[in-house]
Amino acid sequence: MIQVFNLTYEFKLKPTKTQVAIFEDWLEQCRKVYNYALQERKDWYNSRKCRIDACSLRSEFIIKADTPRPTYSTQCKALTAYRKTSPALQRINAQALQQVLRRLEKSFVSMWEQNHGFPRFKKRGAMRSFVFPQLSSNPIQKSSVKLPVIGWVKFWQSRAIPEGGIIKQARVVNRASGWYVMLTVAWDVKLPEVMPHGNPLGIDVGLTNFIATSNSLLVKRPRFFIDAERKLKLLQKRVSKKQIGSNNWRKAQKKVALLHEYVANCRSDWHRKISHQICNDVGMVFVEDLNLVGLSRGMLGKHCLDAGWGQFFTILEQTCWKRGVYFQKVDAKKTSQICPNCGVATGKKELSERTHSCSNCGYTTGSALKERIGVSYN
Repeated sequence: MIQVFNLTYEFKLKPTKTQVAIFEDWLEQCRKVYNYALQERKDWYNSRKCRIDACSLRSEFIIKADTPRPTYSTQCKALTAYRKTSPALQRINAQALQQVLRRLEKSFVSMWEQNHGFPRFKKRGAMRSFVFPQLSSNPIQKSSVKLPVIGWVKFWQSRAIPEGGIIKQARVVNRASGWYVMLTVAWDVKLPEVMPHGNPLGIDVGLTNFIATSNSLLVKRPRFFIDAERKLKLLQKRVSKKQIGSNNWRKAQKKVALLHEYVANCRSDWHRKISHQICNDVGMVFVEDLNLVGLSRGMLGKHCLDAGWGQFFTILEQTCWKRGVYFQKVDAKKTSQICPNCGVATGKKELSERTHSCSNCGYTTGSALKERIGVSYN
């Protein structure tokens, strides 16, 4: 079956001062469009909160009862009409502005379907990216990308983009270390599904040891954020002593952002290296399907977030797919109680118990290894 396969390539841009000014102006205009569209939706919801036979003591939003709920399509039509009278919006690509409204629509869908919070207004500098959903033919030539309206922008092409793909969209991102472009490349190819094969490997994640595998591999957890906390505290203290809005305040804030970006890059790089190490000489990888949100809200939430288990599982799944290794998440319930040798439940273990001893078959091993995850598929 032929299906569309997408990959995203990220490169650092080398924009001129004029192009940087254009990027910053576009981000600010996109932020205003986002906030205006959010305010329109918020007013409509607030107008439906009041009772029919009574009014609030503070204020009421007077909107006609037959006014439909603002949606992505209706707000796009209103944006098209308003853009004709706004010189500031006319400087921006129309599709890039529509993607801002699509982002807002996704925020409301996430609120309804995934119990996320109500979308918030974005303050100045909070809008970090804008999207071009459509590019011209051959948009990359000699380490330069052609963006609509803006034109050719140079970038560091750290790796070649495979031939045969079509660049579908480009996202320009503003980070503390500079401007980046994320190019989404699509191929119409037939991708065979990876089937279970070879040696199985079960993985358990933790805080003392980042991973413990069924082949007795223990990897200590690097404390990326904890090690940087002392320097972060010093930088944040310097920010608090600067006058808000001054140039020195912005410079101090940028140093804090650079440190956060450095910690995130170190964590991501280590996750990718350890994922490739795991995929060596195995055909199947099994991990526990944990409630990571609940763990992050517990007493050890800071350490759980510093470990980045969710990001690690995503990177591991991608690495397994690239290297032809079968990947699957399994139910985490009773993985420490069921014996991996005979399959008999041995009863509940306390957190301090680190050894599994089966009273049925006499099998003994470290409970953190949880070999049943892999053995059950052997």
